[in-house]
Amino acid sequence: MPIYTFRDKQISEINRTQFGIEGIRERTDLQAALRDNINVISPNTLVIAEEFSGWTEGARRIDLLGIDKQANLVVIELKRDETGAHMELQALRYAAMVSTMTLKKAFEVHQQYLNQRGIEKNAEEEILNFLNWSDPLEDQFPTDIRIVLASGDFSKELTTTVMWLNERGLDIRCVRLQPYKLGEELLLNIEQIIPLPEAEEYQVKVREQAEAKRAAAKYSKDKTQYRFLGKTYNKRQLVLAIVTHYLQTHPDTTFEKLRQIFPDGIHKTYGVVALHENAKEKTKPDRYFLNDEQLLKTGDGLIVAVCNQWGIGNIGPILKIAEDLGYQIDEV
Repeated sequence: MPIYTFRDKQISEINRTQFGIEGIRERTDLQAALRDNINVISPNTLVIAEEFSGWTEGARRIDLLGIDKQANLVVIELKRDETGAHMELQALRYAAMVSTMTLKKAFEVHQQYLNQRGIEKNAEEEILNFLNWSDPLEDQFPTDIRIVLASGDFSKELTTTVMWLNERGLDIRCVRLQPYKLGEELLLNIEQIIPLPEAEEYQVKVREQAEAKRAAAKYSKDKTQYRFLGKTYNKRQLVLAIVTHYLQTHPDTTFEKLRQIFPDGIHKTYGVVALHENAKEKTKPDRYFLNDEQLLKTGDGLIVAVCNQWGIGNIGPILKIAEDLGYQIDEV
C-alpha cells in the first residue's frame, strides 16, 4: 500500500524501496533493531533468546524467541525479502522443537542471552516480573506456542497456508515490513496483515468454536461413566464433582492455588476453572457450568465456573490429578 506526504495541500507518493537496495542486512540490521523494539511486531512480548538453537539435531536457529503475557512461547522468524520464502514451514519446525521447553530451561536460556549482551539482570526475576508471577509455575509453562512471521512481503502461497493453519487452531501472525525512501531518510511501514487486527478477536472466537466442534465430534461416541464418592458421572459432571469436592474439603484454597492444582494447560482453550465474569464473557454459556448451584467460591472470595468441555482426549490428566489427590475413581 503506497504512503503519501501531504504538504501545502499537495499529496505526493513516497517511493517504496527494498531492504537489500538500501543495504539493510537481515540479521545484523533488521533483526537487531526488532530485537530491541519487539513490540512493534509482537506486542507484550519479552525476547528471551536470539539465534536460539537449544536442540541437538541440526544447526537451525530461531531468529528471536520470546514469551508473552499469557506465558506462551513466541517463535519469531524474520526475512527481508518480498515473499517470505517458506518461512512458515521453518517456523512450524521450530515451534515443535521448543514446545517441550520447561520454565527452568527458559530461565537458563534467557540468562545466557542477557550475559551475552552484557545486561546485568537476573533472568528468573525478569521473566517472573514480566509474567506477573510471584513464584515459578512450572506446570503452567508454556501455555502454548505462538508464531510471528515478519517479512518485506508474503507470497499468496504462504498467506493461504497460514490462514488454513490458523483455522485449525494454530496462532500464526504475519507482519509486513515495507521500507520507503523519503530523501535521505528511510521510513518503515509495519502492518499486521494476518490476522487483520480489526478481525482478530472474531477469528479467535471462530477458531475456538471450531476446536470445540471437532472435539465434540471426536469424543461423542465415548459414553464411559465414572464412579466417584458413591455416585456415577459422565466426564463433564465428573470434573465438576472433583473440583467441587476439593473446594469443599479445602475451603481456604485461593483461585490462583486452584489453578495450580488444576492447570489451565489441561484444556488450553478454556482451562479447567475460570472466574465467573470471564466465563460468561469469553464464550457461549454452554462452555462452562454456570447455573447458580454449579458455581463455586474460593478461599479468597472469588466466584468461579468449571469448564464442561471434556472427552476421551482430555479427561486423562484430570483423572491423574484426582489420583494424586487421593481420590478413587472407577470406570463403570
